[in-house]
Amino acid sequence: MIYAIALAVALFVYARMVGGVLVRVFAADVAATLLLYLVSVPLGNASVYDPYWSVAPIVILPLCIVSFGVWNAGTIALLFCVTYWGIRLTVNWAYTFRGYDHQDWRYTMLQEKSGALYPLVSLFGIMFFPTLVVFLCLMPALHYIQTGGMNLITLLGFALSISAATLQLVADIQLHRFQERSANRGQIIRSGVWRHARHPNYLGEILMWWGVYVVLLSVRPDLWLLGLGALTNTLMFLFISIPIAETRMAAYKDGFDRYVKETNRLLPIALKREKI
Repeated sequence: MIYAIALAVALFVYARMVGGVLVRVFAADVAATLLLYLVSVPLGNASVYDPYWSVAPIVILPLCIVSFGVWNAGTIALLFCVTYWGIRLTVNWAYTFRGYDHQDWRYTMLQEKSGALYPLVSLFGIMFFPTLVVFLCLMPALHYIQTGGMNLITLLGFALSISAATLQLVADIQLHRFQERSANRGQIIRSGVWRHARHPNYLGEILMWWGVYVVLLSVRPDLWLLGLGALTNTLMFLFISIPIAETRMAAYKDGFDRYVKETNRLLPIALKREKI
C-alpha cells in the first residue's frame, strides 16, 4: 500500500508539474521520496525507503519512453537492462526482508551517532541522497531513449550492464547460501565470485551504471558530462558504503585483517597470500 500510494503521488505530480519531461520526472521522484520519509517517521524505520530506489528506475524509464514516443531496438534493449537490474535488486531486498520492525543496521548506526539531528540525516542522507544519485545515474538513459541508435560501442555498453547485474545476482545467491549454513556464522565468504574480491556485489552496481553511460556516449559523445552520475555512484561506494561495511565487519569477523591483505577490495584480482 505504501509503494502504491507513492506511485500515485509521483504520477499526480508528474501530470500536474509544469516543465519538460525530465523536470517533471525529477519532481515526481522527489515527491515519492518525501512521502516515504513521512511514512517512515511514525513507523520509526527508515528501511521503508530501501526497495524504492531499485523500483523507481523501472517505472521512470518506460514512462519517459512513452513520453518521448521513441520505441526502437536501442530503447527496448536499455529498458531490458535497467528492468533486469531493478528486479534483481528488489528481489534480493524481498528475500532478506524481515518486516518493518527491523531496520537496516546502517540506519540504526546513523541514528545513534546523529541523535537529535537524525530526522534530517534520515531525510537527506538516507533517502534524498540515494534518490539523487540514482536519478543522476539514470540521466544518460533518459537522454539516450530520446533518439536511440546503436553501434558496436552501444552493444558493449549493454553487455557491460547485463554482465554487471548478473555479477550482482551470482554474488547475492552465493552469499545467501553461505550465510544459511550455521557453520559459517561469523565467518567470511571466500568462495565463488567472493574469492578474489571483498565486494563483488558493489562492483556490479558500479559497472551497471558505467555501462548505461557507455550506451549514451556511443551515440552522443557531446553529452560526456552526464557521466557525473556513474562517477558519483562510484565515489559513494568507495568512500561511504565500503568503509562503513568494512568497519562493521572488522568488529566481528574472525581474521578480517588477514582477509583484507589477501583479497582485493573490488576488482577480482588474486593477491599474493601470506604463507602460514
